[in-house]
Amino acid sequence: MSSNVVVVLDNGGGLIKAGFGGERDPTTVVPNCTARPLSSKKFLLADQLLSPSEDLTSAVLRRPFDRGYLINQDLQSTIWSHIFSSLLHITPSSSSLLLTEPLFNLPSIQRATDEIVFEEFNFKSLFVSDSPSLVHLYEASRRPYDVVSKAQCSLVVDVGFSFTHAAPVFQNFTVNYGVKRMDLGGKALTNYLKELVSYRSINVMDETFLIDDVKEKLCFVSTDVARDLQIARRRGSDDHFRCTYVLPDGITHTKGFIKDPIEAQRYLTLSEDGEETNDADQTEAKNKPSERSKIDLTKNEFSLSNERFLVPEMIFRPADLGMNQAGLAECIVRAINSCHPHLHPVVYESIILTGGSTLFPGFTKRLENELRPLVPDVYQVKITTQEDPILGVWRGGSLLASSPDFDALCVTKAEYEELGSSRCRRRFFH
Repeated sequence: MSSNVVVVLDNGGGLIKAGFGGERDPTTVVPNCTARPLSSKKFLLADQLLSPSEDLTSAVLRRPFDRGYLINQDLQSTIWSHIFSSLLHITPSSSSLLLTEPLFNLPSIQRATDEIVFEEFNFKSLFVSDSPSLVHLYEASRRPYDVVSKAQCSLVVDVGFSFTHAAPVFQNFTVNYGVKRMDLGGKALTNYLKELVSYRSINVMDETFLIDDVKEKLCFVSTDVARDLQIARRRGSDDHFRCTYVLPDGITHTKGFIKDPIEAQRYLTLSEDGEETNDADQTEAKNKPSERSKIDLTKNEFSLSNERFLVPEMIFRPADLGMNQAGLAECIVRAINSCHPHLHPVVYESIILTGGSTLFPGFTKRLENELRPLVPDVYQVKITTQEDPILGVWRGGSLLASSPDFDALCVTKAEYEELGSSRCRRRFFH
């Protein structure tokens, strides 16, 4: 490989996205954790966890991140080493690194990260960025005639693994004093779904990978919670949200799956008054009462009903679960109100959603419905979801890494050795 390779590493709490600057998509997207299956004495890491043949039922998990911050540098170093050598096939000493880190990262964690990059891997140079500025950069370049690009400001709402941030960005810099944070993310939603299923059906408190899959495939955001709760109370096939998820048996299949995908999509046919518009699907579903009776007998499957929309509801109504926090819409309004009043009309028109949890069906529509009553009538509200919310940050980093000014922004290994971590960090302005 050429000597001016730039490795772009979006080091999230849940997933690591790694690839090369200038490319559209990352080379690899892998879980940022290690796991030991019950049948093995060895921990699997990164891409090994994605193998379809691996049975990860009740696997023991270790994560380098906790509550959004890097706490286990040795484990993170092991995962990076595997990615650099086995997946990217690079020589760090002849490569530059663009790394993302959480907002308001602690100085001690920053020093430890710099040590790993320069002393353990011997990277030639390093640039550190936060997620919102990279998302803004990518969206501004993708839509050059849009308000995001023309006004050079936006509000990036990042619903990540550990946190949800509403971060104003002005001229490619995150406005730190305007950032508002909710201590809720994809991990909290998965844990809540674990509790609901364990209480109502079968104990799945150790099944992190399995419940992640259930959440991603079956959960959605309700636009009318009161109506949907009434529908979920109906019995049998009149409950349009009820669907069955089959657990892996370790013999014929090592991954869980949805028993009837058509049944899982029935909620999409509901009209405003809660009645189903497609009679064909209704009669088909009515012919399955015997299948539901198997659920309690075999314990090989469980059914979901109102859990499907109550779990993502946490993001909009955390107070309902006893959390002393505002919902996402109020969080956005507070972040915008922290900015200069002249920016308000522009920022309300350029709200960008990113992060895996924004992929729930109905998320954008619900957020618009919640936000509109809180915003003055004179302002227009426009919410944009990224084309791929999981890869949006990485693509922004790839774009920055391919710019001609990138080398001038980096801190070199020689500068790090001469000046130390804290003085080098001042160059990154966040």
